[in-house]
Amino acid sequence: MRTIPFLAGLLLAAGLHPFSQAQTAPPAAPAAAASAPTQASPVSATARRVYEQARSQLLQIRTLLQNQDSQASVGSGFLVSEDGHVITNYHVISQAALEPDRYRLRYATTEGGQGELQLLDFDVRRDMALLKISGGGLRGVAPLRFRTPDQPLSKGDRIYSMGNPHDVAFAVVEGTYNGMVERSFDELIYYSGSINSGMSGGPVVDEMGRVVGINVSAMFFAQQMSFLVPAPYASALLTRSRDAKPMSGPAWPRLREQLMAYQDELSARFIAQPWRGADHDRYRLPVPQEDFMRCWGRGTPADSKGLEFQRSQCRMEHAIFINGGLQTGFLNMAHEAYDGAKLGAARFAKQYTASFRNENLGRNDKHRTAPHCKEDFVQQADGKGPPLRAVVCLRAYRKLKGLHDLSVLVTTVDGRTEGALGRFDAHGVSFDNALRLSAHYLGGFGWTRAQ
Repeated sequence: MRTIPFLAGLLLAAGLHPFSQAQTAPPAAPAAAASAPTQASPVSATARRVYEQARSQLLQIRTLLQNQDSQASVGSGFLVSEDGHVITNYHVISQAALEPDRYRLRYATTEGGQGELQLLDFDVRRDMALLKISGGGLRGVAPLRFRTPDQPLSKGDRIYSMGNPHDVAFAVVEGTYNGMVERSFDELIYYSGSINSGMSGGPVVDEMGRVVGINVSAMFFAQQMSFLVPAPYASALLTRSRDAKPMSGPAWPRLREQLMAYQDELSARFIAQPWRGADHDRYRLPVPQEDFMRCWGRGTPADSKGLEFQRSQCRMEHAIFINGGLQTGFLNMAHEAYDGAKLGAARFAKQYTASFRNENLGRNDKHRTAPHCKEDFVQQADGKGPPLRAVVCLRAYRKLKGLHDLSVLVTTVDGRTEGALGRFDAHGVSFDNALRLSAHYLGGFGWTRAQ
């Protein structure tokens, strides 16, 4: 049996290196543009007041085709300086950021005014973008102010989301602050209110009209479960880049820079966490802490006939939006423990092998290469873990040099009528972190009793 360190040679043998060029469904989707109208919620006198105070600073952000006025998407934004700086979501302007030869940005005010916008910078991790109005338009208009961090909200406080839902009209939605989302890698505000498509990037203000958050996403198939980027991240982006020159050319290099820093932090924090052990009579199976992941489990009924199993699945519920076809920056993992005593060794081996072969490891597409895989048998050097059959695959990102999607598929090979199958996926990691994450995952397998 080879030991865990075989991984470095295994991946290099597949023709991969730290600078190889290169989607499963993402955990959460941003509230992007749509076209169907929606019914507005009733508003209070306070909601009417804060809307009237903010209407001069509210903008609709339109992504238009470069050579005509046909819009490709719409979102919302708001003025944050008298010099014409505008905050919105990165996903609202991603087409223009990545394909500036094909798309351009334009704003519309609540009074029907229009003008051109330039992209100064973005924070893809927090889905924030900083724009500036071209030609001095709206210069001198008083901006919206941010609520300072030394004045935290309390759960139950009323707050007010604004934007242009479904490209119908500017609107205000009254809702409730419910604190921060638990088990999220980055901070998100849980907002009890309806954020509809087209409101992305719009401000959410307190009763004094101060910005507390920025509309970013909503949970599908749920009632009034929406999420906001905390205002300090928008304020920090303004402070950092208010004097930046407009970006020229596609934003892929800036994206890569930010994603490389993010994946370093994500990988380090995940590896630093000790595993929780699954409750299995034979194997210790790696189950992550739920600091920024959520886990669910299920199994066969007690009176089931044939193959019995227990399944656990853990995942991060938020991803980093790159464009309409690619999200990255998240981890998934799962395991299945099988008991085939009722089947016998031959029938169990057939079904167990089929489960291993049915895993989808991806394919060649417009964003990433086909998976480069290596298979071998491994065991911990000290013999404290079961012998494993392991497949390690990397798919390189085509336009984000040095980033990969990692998949590790593992099965135990020591039992005649029992076994465990595990899978770990890391989206958007460097080659070095792929090695570290693979070794960390494989090292999580062990015995629960002496063998």
